[in-house]
Amino acid sequence: MTSGREFDIIASLDRVAKRHLVEQEGRVMCWREFGAGAPLILVHGGHGSWMHWIRNIGALSATHRVLVPDLPGYGESDALPPGGGFDDLVDTVLRSIDRLLGADTGFDLAGFSFGGVIAGRVALQRPGVRRLALLGAVGHGKRRRQAAAMLAWRDAEDEQSMLANLRHNLNALMLHGPVDPLALDIHHYSCLRTRYQSKKTSLSPILTETLEQLDMPVLLLWGEHDPTGDPGEVGPLWQADRPERSHGIVRGSGHWVQYEAAGEVNARLLDWFSAG
Repeated sequence: MTSGREFDIIASLDRVAKRHLVEQEGRVMCWREFGAGAPLILVHGGHGSWMHWIRNIGALSATHRVLVPDLPGYGESDALPPGGGFDDLVDTVLRSIDRLLGADTGFDLAGFSFGGVIAGRVALQRPGVRRLALLGAVGHGKRRRQAAAMLAWRDAEDEQSMLANLRHNLNALMLHGPVDPLALDIHHYSCLRTRYQSKKTSLSPILTETLEQLDMPVLLLWGEHDPTGDPGEVGPLWQADRPERSHGIVRGSGHWVQYEAAGEVNARLLDWFSAG
C-alpha cells in the first residue's frame, strides 16, 4: 500500500489490532479486534476489506469490542472452496463468529453494501444478535441510480491506467465527493484481493426477503446520493411501518456513507447501539 503520512491511520490501527486467524477445514478467516466492551461486528462490502470501516473503528471501539473481518474471498481471508456460493459464505461467517465469540455470546452487528446482505442473513440465522445496522445496503431488487458505467480496471495496460479506472469507479459508485488518496488506496488494495463475486446477489431482492422474516431493531442508513438504490424508495419498503426499525438519509454523501460522512454515521451508530 502507499506509504505516505496520510495513510498513518491504516498503520496505526493495524498496530493496535488484535488479529484472529480462525481456521475451518484448512481455510482461514482473518479478523481484527479493537477496543473493549459489548461485541460489535462490522461487515465490509463487495470489493472491500476491513478497511471499509477505517474511519469508524476508532470511534466505535471507544465503547465497544469491535470485530472486523475480511470476508471469505476478500482481503487476507482465504477463498471459499471451489464452487462455494453465497450460502457457503454465510455459513463460514457464522461458524467463524461462534469460534471467535462462543456460540452463546450475543453481539451487535453492522453491514455495509453487500456486507448488509451478509449481516441480515447472520441476524436471521444466528440467535443472539441484539441490534442491526444496515448502511448503503443492497439486495433490495429495486432500481439503481448509477449514471456512469464501471471501467474494467483488471484489463488496464499499466498501473497508472488501472488506478485511473479505479478512481473512475469510486466516483461512479462509491463516493459523491472527490476521491481522496486514502479512499483510492483502500479501494486499490481491496479490489486486488477480491476473489468472490458478489454482484449477482447484490442485484437480487435477497435482503428484502430476509428482512420480511427478521424481528429485531434495525437501523437503515443511506447516503443521499447513493447510486445503488433510491433511499426514498427502499427505506420505507424495509421499514414497513415497523416501530423497531428506523431509516435515515445522510445528506451530501454517496454509497460509502460511513467513510464519506464518518462523523455523522459514527454518532448515529453509537446512539443506535447504546440503546437498550
